[in-house]
Amino acid sequence: MEEVILARLQFASTTLFHFIFVPLSIGLVFIIAIMQTLYVIKKKEVYLKMTKFWSVFFLINFAVGVVTGIIQEFQFGMNWSSYSRFVGDVFGAPLAVEALLAFFLESTFIGFWIFGWDRLPKKLHLACIWLVSIGTILSAFWILAANSFMQNPVGYTIQNGRAEMTDFLAVITNPKLWVAFPHTIFGSFATGAFFIAGVSAWYLMKKKDMEIFKRSLAVALIIGMVGGMGLAFSGHAQAQYLMGAQPMKMAAAEGLWEDSGDPAAWTLITKIDTKNQISTHRIELPYLLSYLAYNEFSGKVDGMNTLQQQMVEKYGEGNYIPPVKTVFWSFRIMAGTGGLLILLSAVGLFLLWRKKIVTSGRYLKWLVPAIFLPFIGNSFGWIMSEIGRQPWVVNGLMQTADGISPNVSAGQILFSLISFSLIYACLAIVMVYLFIRVIKQGPHAKPKEDVTASDPFDVGGVQHATK
Repeated sequence: MEEVILARLQFASTTLFHFIFVPLSIGLVFIIAIMQTLYVIKKKEVYLKMTKFWSVFFLINFAVGVVTGIIQEFQFGMNWSSYSRFVGDVFGAPLAVEALLAFFLESTFIGFWIFGWDRLPKKLHLACIWLVSIGTILSAFWILAANSFMQNPVGYTIQNGRAEMTDFLAVITNPKLWVAFPHTIFGSFATGAFFIAGVSAWYLMKKKDMEIFKRSLAVALIIGMVGGMGLAFSGHAQAQYLMGAQPMKMAAAEGLWEDSGDPAAWTLITKIDTKNQISTHRIELPYLLSYLAYNEFSGKVDGMNTLQQQMVEKYGEGNYIPPVKTVFWSFRIMAGTGGLLILLSAVGLFLLWRKKIVTSGRYLKWLVPAIFLPFIGNSFGWIMSEIGRQPWVVNGLMQTADGISPNVSAGQILFSLISFSLIYACLAIVMVYLFIRVIKQGPHAKPKEDVTASDPFDVGGVQHATK
C-alpha cells in the first residue's frame, strides 16, 4: 500500500506541474496568432510589437513544458508497468499519434515561425503561427483521447488478460473526450488571456508602453470572456455526461451520501463526515442539481451509498467511494474560479467600453493576482476528475492498486519523487526568473549587443532573456 500511495503522489505532482505549462502554451500561442493576424490586416506596428513581446513568454513556457512532459511519461514504465501492460495497446495509440503528428506540427512550424521573420511572406509567416496553435490544440485532443479511455473505456476487447483496441474510431469519438476537450481548450484560452491581462495591467499601472498594453489588455479580456463562458457551458455539458457515465464521481462532488429528493437541490457548502457517512450544515440552492443533471427542474440523483451497493453487485466486494472531501471541494474551487474569471472579464470589458480601463487602478490591481486564477481552476479540475475516478485507474476494468510496478520498492519511488521534485523546483525558478526579467525589460528595453533586424526576438532586447 505504501508503494501505491507514493506512486500516486509522484504521478499527481508531476502531472500538476506539467499542467501549469500546457494550458498556458495553448492559450498564449492562440492569442499571439490573433495579434499577428491583426498586424497583417491592419498593418500597424503596435500589433507587431505585441506579437513579438508575448511570443517570448510562449517560447520559454513551451520549452519548459516539453521537459516536464518527458519526465511525466517516464512514469508509465517506472511506476505503472502493470497498468502499461494491461492498457498499452489502447492507451499508447493516441499518445503515439500526438507525438508523431501534433507535436511534429508544433515543433516544425515553431522553427519556421522563429526564423521566418523578414524571410517569409507575411501571410505565409502568419500561417506558421496558426499551424503551431492548431498543433497545440491537437496535442491536447490526443492526450485527452488517451485519458478519456481511462474514464470511459470504449473500442476494446480483453484478450489474454490485456485490453486490445478493436475500434480506433470509437476511441476518438468517445463521449467523454468530446465533453472534456472543449472544456480543456476554453480553460487554456482563459489561462493565456489572464496571464496577458495581468502583465498588461502591471504595465498600465506603471504608465509604461500604454498603447501596446492597452491593446493587449483589450484582446486578452475578450478572449478571457470567451474562455470563461466556454468553461461554463462545456462544464455543464460535462456534468450532465458524468451523471450517467460516472455517477459516483458526481455524487461525491455533491457530498451526497443518500439519494436526493425530487427535485434535487445543489449543495453550495456542507460539512462532510466521512466516518459516519453524512453531510451536515448544508447550504443548498433548490432545483439546481436537477437542472444541472437533466436540464429540467425535476429528477432525483442517486447517493453514494446506493451507488456503492450497485457497484458491489457488479464488481464484487470493495470500497468504490472516492475521497469525498477532496472531490467535493475541488469541484467548488474549480467552479468558483471559473465564475471569477467571467466576472473579471465582464467588468474589464465594461470599463473598456466606457474608456475608463486605464484610470481604474483598483481593477488593474485585481488583474495582477488574477493571473493565478486559471491555474488554480485547471489544477483543481484535474484533481476532481482523477480523484473522483478512484479506486479505478481504468474505470470498471483495473483498480489503481493493481496498476503499479510489482518490482519497484517504496524507497525507489521516494527517491525518484524527491529527484523529480528538485528538478521541477529548478525549472520553476528558472522560468519565473526569465518571465520576471522579460517583464522588467519590456518591449523597448535596450539590447546589450547588436542584433539583426530579422532577429525573431528583436523587440528591444527581450531576446537576451532566453539565453
